[in-house]
Amino acid sequence: MKPFPLVLSSPSGGGKTTIARALLAARDDVGYSVSATTRPPRPGEAEGKDYFFLSRREFQRRVADDEFVEHAEYSGERYGKLKSQLEAVLGSGRHAVLDIEIQGARAVKALYPEAVLVFIVPPSAEELFQRLGGKDGTRGASLDKRLKRAVDELAVALEYDYIVVNEDRTEAVAEVASILDAESRRPGRNPELVQQLADLGRDVAAMGAKLKTGG
Repeated sequence: MKPFPLVLSSPSGGGKTTIARALLAARDDVGYSVSATTRPPRPGEAEGKDYFFLSRREFQRRVADDEFVEHAEYSGERYGKLKSQLEAVLGSGRHAVLDIEIQGARAVKALYPEAVLVFIVPPSAEELFQRLGGKDGTRGASLDKRLKRAVDELAVALEYDYIVVNEDRTEAVAEVASILDAESRRPGRNPELVQQLADLGRDVAAMGAKLKTGG
């Protein structure tokens, strides 16, 4: 079976990172492509596990050398997925799970047409509002910015291969897992199955030929 990138996107608060972590904890056939960033490590974060922490100069050098699958800037810091990390996961025979935003998902799809894109949505606007902290949990300007961005993201969600409603986390994880299983069984991802079908067709044809000749 040929492994492929599994891209999870969602509005902020939609649950893509939580679902990605649950898949990684539950399955041996998936691996995580660690991102690089220019922001400093937060307490408890480890180099190479949570992120690759790069200087702005080093990050830009890697951009210039075309080392990123995708990269973007948020709140003044840069983030990106390194091609080497993605290839390392795929090369190990595992599907590469990426939790990234829409522009990044488009970039991954352009480089890896076999990638499977899943968009995670909240069950309602009210639920998304609460997940973002509501009026008491997030400053008004920040909340307004996130909600406006969510509107833009939802407007292009139909570009994705699948849409999963994240009302119950356990059910949403199970649904994404079922997508992963179904996509893994596509004939184009399984050369051995293609060969098996060819062998079966040959054997059936040979059996028919024997019947005609009385053999």
